[in-house]
Amino acid sequence: MATEVKVPALGESVTEATIAKWYKKVGDAVAADEPIVELETDKVTVEVNAPVSGAIAELIVAEGDEVEVGALIAMITEGAAGTTAAAAPAKEEAPAPKAAATPAAAPAKAAPAAATTANTDHPLPPAVRKLVEDNNLDPAAIPATGKDGRLTKGDVMDYLAGGKPAPRAAAPVAAAPAAPKPERDLRDGEERVKMSKLRQTIARRLKEAQNTAAMLTTYNEVDMTNLLACRNKYKDGFEKKHGVKLGFMSFFIKACTTALNEWPAVNAEIDGTSFIYKNYCDIGVAVGTPQGLVVPVIRSAEKKNFAELESTIVDFGKRARDGKLGMDEMTGGSFTISNGGVFGSLLSSPILNAPQSGILGMHKTQMRPVAIDGKVEIRPMMYLALSYDHRVIDGREAVSFLVRVKECIENPERILLDI
Repeated sequence: MATEVKVPALGESVTEATIAKWYKKVGDAVAADEPIVELETDKVTVEVNAPVSGAIAELIVAEGDEVEVGALIAMITEGAAGTTAAAAPAKEEAPAPKAAATPAAAPAKAAPAAATTANTDHPLPPAVRKLVEDNNLDPAAIPATGKDGRLTKGDVMDYLAGGKPAPRAAAPVAAAPAAPKPERDLRDGEERVKMSKLRQTIARRLKEAQNTAAMLTTYNEVDMTNLLACRNKYKDGFEKKHGVKLGFMSFFIKACTTALNEWPAVNAEIDGTSFIYKNYCDIGVAVGTPQGLVVPVIRSAEKKNFAELESTIVDFGKRARDGKLGMDEMTGGSFTISNGGVFGSLLSSPILNAPQSGILGMHKTQMRPVAIDGKVEIRPMMYLALSYDHRVIDGREAVSFLVRVKECIENPERILLDI
């Protein structure tokens, strides 16, 4: 009996996706609820699982094809016995370097070995690199099925399923320092990679924000001395009681919700010729992933305590990197916080996350000389940047909002005492 596999509902306003990667090929055995394909939308990647056990009878679409929600993408013969990836380790019995060393002895076998050995000249895709590093594998020892000998995620998963992980080589092969060609084609050092749907959406939304909003950025700096002392004093007890580490982001979220309640224009947005003021603080927290920047939203952040905020942040970060965030978790939001400091940024001007009217940019904490009561002291300082839509927010409101955030961070007890 043949069972259809269709593109599932992908979330509100999402009508199409791209076939990013087939995990199975025609004839492969598949178990019920086993992932068979990865779909990429303009917001998230989604794995589609097999509805029944059996064998892949037909793949209707190829990798890179665009498909709509509800489209038929594969057929599974229910109950059929298909092939497995058990044969993959057999190819690894003869390592590629060994075969290359004796081409004259076995010329017939040398060509297949070269065809199935990963071409390490190509950079590994982020998902493949993560699998290789997490399992301490040597990519050169894994048979590759991708174009031009590229290693795919499915190749690594098949290799791991064979139960024969290959430890990473202690040092890279010394073939790389070969003398460059004196007159190489300029295209030799280039690689054309199609933009993912997520990256296309990021590019489009950022440009729309610049073209639409009257964007302006105001800056301030905050002394992190008291916040660092507060965190160091309570972090052990906090983790012991709540089972999660006490970070800095929860303090900044609390400081922002305090300031947003006092300056509601920063929490508003434009709809046509009207302003929409929100009586809640749905805070988006920007998270960098191998696929691009995503912004999951903490709903009603003003009502959550520090433990709830930290648990949510940790969960969002892990699932964002694994591509497991749901569509509903990345829609909406009334204000965004972006922490470029984790990557070493000292100062930047964030771009609005439309249709929001404000975004706070955090940066790295750096020891700098500052004047304190007429004396020069070395303090841990952080630059803060608030980008805002001047159509909604006046300069007085933007500056006052940022000053309020600064007061809350420099005196964390203000957050708890609501003063």
